[in-house]
Amino acid sequence: MQRFMKVFGQQTCKVIGMIHVDALPGTPRYGGNWKQTIEKAIFEANLYKKHQLDAVLIENMHDIPYVPERHLGAEIVACMTRLAREVRSVIPKETPCGVQVLACGNKQALAIAKASQLQFIRCEGFVFGHVADEGYTDACAGDLLRYRKLIDAEDVLVFTDLKKKHSSHAITADVNLLETSHAAEFFMTDGIIITGTATGHAASPEDLQQLSGKVKVPLLIGSGITKDNIKSYYKDAHAVIIGSHFKKNGNWLKEISDQAVEDFMREICKLRNSS
Repeated sequence: MQRFMKVFGQQTCKVIGMIHVDALPGTPRYGGNWKQTIEKAIFEANLYKKHQLDAVLIENMHDIPYVPERHLGAEIVACMTRLAREVRSVIPKETPCGVQVLACGNKQALAIAKASQLQFIRCEGFVFGHVADEGYTDACAGDLLRYRKLIDAEDVLVFTDLKKKHSSHAITADVNLLETSHAAEFFMTDGIIITGTATGHAASPEDLQQLSGKVKVPLLIGSGITKDNIKSYYKDAHAVIIGSHFKKNGNWLKEISDQAVEDFMREICKLRNSS
C-alpha cells in the first residue's frame, strides 16, 4: 500500500483515464497515418489534463486480433514508447501515467515504462493460468518481477488483473477470487484489478466487498465504471480505470466525449466533498 500511496497520494478512489491508441503499424486495423495516431493520443491526454484526472493509462486496444506475448513485434514496443513519451510530456509531472500492452505484453510494458518515465503498468496473467481469446495465458509473476529488477524499474508499479475479462477460468474454478488475490499479494503485486466479464461490463460490487479489508494491497476496478454506478465502488476502491464510459455512447471504439469526462469528474467531486 505504501508504494501505491507514494505514487498516487492519499485521496480516496483515484480516477485513471484510458487512452486507447489507434491501431499500430503492422496490425490489421492500422490506418496508415502514424502522425494522426500521435496527434490523437496527445489530444486525449490534453483532455484528461483539462479535467484533472488523477492518472492516465495508455493501451493498444485497437490492435485486434491480439496475439500472445511471444508474437508481439518490436514495432509495437517502439510505437508505444513514442506514444507514451508524447503523453507523458503533456500530463503534469505529478500525475501518474501507465501503460498496458495487449496481449500479455507485460515485459514490453515494463520496458516502455522504464524508457518513458511512466509510473505503472497494467499486467495480465500475473498468477494462475487461464484461457483467453488469443490463447492460453500462463502465470508470469516470477519472470516479470525478475525482469523489473534486471532493468532497474522497481519504481514502476505492477497492477494485476485477476480472473481476467474475455477469458475462461474453468481450470481455476476451484480457486476463488479471494484466494487468487492472496496469491497475487504473496507474489508481490502492487495492486489488484477486478473486472467484469468483458470490456465495458461492470465489475461486481460484491467481488469488491469480498476483498475489501482482506488484502493489504490496493484494489482497483478495471471495467464498467460509470457516473451512475460509481457510488457502489467509491468507498472500497482505491482507484477506478475508465475507458468505455468516457467514449461517445459508452462505446470504446468511439472518440472520447469531453462532456462524458466532465460529467463523471463532477460526480466524483461530489462524492469526495461529501465523504
